[in-house]
Amino acid sequence: MKFISTRGRAPSLSFSDTVLAGLASDGGLYVPESLPSFSTEEIRAMSGLDYRELAFRIIQPFVGGELTDEELRGIIERAYRNFRHGAIAPLVQTGSNEWILELFQGPTLAFKDFALQFLGQLFDHLLKKRGERVVVMGATSGDTGSAAIEGCRHCDNIDIFILHPHNRVSDVQRRQMTTVLSDNVFNIALEGNFDDCQNMVKASFADQSFLPDGRRLVAVNSINWARIMAQIVYYFYAAVSLGAPERTVNFSVPTGNFGDIFAGYLARQMGLPIDQLVIATNANDILHRCISGNDHTPRELVHSLSPSMDIMVSSNFERLLFDLYGRDGAVVADLLADRSAPMHLSQDALSKAREVFSSWTVDDQRTVAVIRELYDSCGYILDPHTAIGVEAARQVRRSTVEPMVCLSTAHPAKFPDAVARALPTEQIPLPAHMQDLFEREERMKVLPNDLGKVHDFMATALGAV
Repeated sequence: MKFISTRGRAPSLSFSDTVLAGLASDGGLYVPESLPSFSTEEIRAMSGLDYRELAFRIIQPFVGGELTDEELRGIIERAYRNFRHGAIAPLVQTGSNEWILELFQGPTLAFKDFALQFLGQLFDHLLKKRGERVVVMGATSGDTGSAAIEGCRHCDNIDIFILHPHNRVSDVQRRQMTTVLSDNVFNIALEGNFDDCQNMVKASFADQSFLPDGRRLVAVNSINWARIMAQIVYYFYAAVSLGAPERTVNFSVPTGNFGDIFAGYLARQMGLPIDQLVIATNANDILHRCISGNDHTPRELVHSLSPSMDIMVSSNFERLLFDLYGRDGAVVADLLADRSAPMHLSQDALSKAREVFSSWTVDDQRTVAVIRELYDSCGYILDPHTAIGVEAARQVRRSTVEPMVCLSTAHPAKFPDAVARALPTEQIPLPAHMQDLFEREERMKVLPNDLGKVHDFMATALGAV
């Protein structure tokens, strides 16, 4: 299988080269030249498979023979061996035909573990085979960083640098990153917001001259195709568990960078019976404004109780635009020439998007209320991001007959301040492996929002490794 850029000017790449490239040389994102598809019979045969076997069946067509079946099964097995629940992605019912898909059972308590535990194992395999050492550079609004560090810290051929917005992630999120003291792990607290971190990563990929000779950057953010690919699996897992292909199953996704919900869109394109995907946003509602009113105008970023969604430039929306505009890379490049400018979709593109996507926005006050209301109704505690997904689903779901699955993207213990506002008498302990998190030593470097300063720090650190 070959992978092509959403902007149409970069050469097509193999699966392995795509994984290690991350961002395309023309600034675009890689997508498969064509998607595999599964028949009704093949989806029916997925019923009852455990998560690892299902992951193998979904991922195997993408690797194009570059990994043997044995190698791929080994990567998948190692990726999910440290998840705390035997189902890997368990479902919990919270209402009539309403389900929570718990994606926080991995080592860092967030959905990012599904992709990044897999990506870390994949990197390790590919780099050992090539005899190459690389530099991972990523930006995080809270959860990607710790999941990426956890996935890469044991890799012999990787040094990893993660940028997070200083004082704009929760204490638990920060400490999950900064208390990993491995020699190949470097945390940078940038004096800016997430979009500043993300822009700095993209600029660094465009000009890697600051790196020592023989080193290059690879991406762990959701610009990396392998992350999207790994996330497709849990849509199939949840849908089949709830009766697909005989039943249509819909999903509501707390959405910031659009990668998680784009994986659901791909699952639909691959044959999974999905009628509706709900884009659930917080006050940083550019995606909701785009779908509901064709207004993709950047505004000042708002700091919210759901910090992982405090994003105004949603990188993976580009992958959807590529499909909406008939896979015309030149049109996409023109649309995204200035990400700070207003963007309006053509009526044809907007109509195509609305066939699949609905959207809603939820402010902090309502987020807190939803956490409290769901706890009162069934005793289940949501994190603030998942609460936004539940509220959005309830507001815009098209059918109460078809199951609605709300993706739970993080454990509530990661956001104690938000949960405490809703449930002041409830204590939510961290899992056993994180009980001493607030006693561990931290290590990070606070840097100004200055690309040169960040590059100087990275070059110095790499010289000392």
